[in-house]
Amino acid sequence: MNKLIKSVVAFVKKEDGPTAVEYAVMLALIIVVCIAAVTTIGSTANQQFSRVGSSLGATT
Repeated sequence: MNKLIKSVVAFVKKEDGPTAVEYAVMLALIIVVCIAAVTTIGSTANQQFSRVGSSLGATT
């Protein structure tokens, strides 16, 4: 039983895997990339709609 407790304590003390801070940094980077992509796509879509609207307005 003592060996099991020592094994559990050793497992908990290991810091091999990613920590919560690393996950937070990765999440922040993903959010920044998503915001940049949405902004770029939104800008492009706005330009396209403006171009189509201008050409439709000129024909009427």
